[in-house]
Amino acid sequence: MAKMTSASLMCADLLNLENGIKELEKAGIDYLHIDIMDGAFVPNITLGFDLINSIKKTTKIPLDIHMMVDEPARFIERMNVDKDDIICVHYESEKHIHRTLEAIRSKGCKAGLALNPQTPVENAEPLAEYIDMLLVMTVSPGFAGQKMFAGAERKVEKARRLLNEWGLQNVPIEVDGNISLENGRKLSLKGADIFVLGTSALFLKDKTLSQASDDFKAVL
Repeated sequence: MAKMTSASLMCADLLNLENGIKELEKAGIDYLHIDIMDGAFVPNITLGFDLINSIKKTTKIPLDIHMMVDEPARFIERMNVDKDDIICVHYESEKHIHRTLEAIRSKGCKAGLALNPQTPVENAEPLAEYIDMLLVMTVSPGFAGQKMFAGAERKVEKARRLLNEWGLQNVPIEVDGNISLENGRKLSLKGADIFVLGTSALFLKDKTLSQASDDFKAVL
C-alpha cells in the first residue's frame, strides 16, 4: 500500500490559508487534514464547517476531516464532500457509531474510525464492514505539540495484523500526533500508511513546505 501524507491545517497560517494550500499542492501532499473540535469531546475548539466547504471549492486535494466532537452524526450533512474525501469519527463519540459510519458512506465519501490511545484495536472488529480507514491516535486528541504515547508502535503493528485477519488488507492505517521524521519511520515500519503532519515534520520555520514534505517522504 502506498504511503501518503495528510497536512494538518490546524498548524497552517490560517490568515494566509489559500496560499498555503497552493503550496501544499506543489509539495505533493495527498490529503488536507481538517480537525473539527467542539470543546466537549476534546478541550479545544478549532476549524468549522463553513471553512471546510470553502476549502473544498479551492483545491483538488482530498479532504481528511477528523471530527473530535460528541455525537458527530449531528453534523455529517453540514459538509460538502465527494468520493475521495474521508470523514473520520471517534469510536468513543457515539453509542451507536456504526450508524454514523453508514451516514458518512451514504454521502458518497469514505468513512474513517478513530481510536484514542487507551481504546483497544479489538473494539473496531464489530465495525469492520463499515470502515474505509482506521486512525490510530498517537497522542490524546485535542492539542498539537504532545509527545507520542509509549505504546503507539505496538498498537499500529497490532492494528495492521488485525485488519489483515478481518479481511481488510486494503484499509489504510492513519497515524496522528507528534509524527516527526523519526516517529514516522518507526510507525511506517509497523504498518502505518497515512501520516498526519503538523509542527513536528511539515510546518517548520527552517524549511519550505516542499522541502519538509520531501524530507519526510524520504524516511518512509
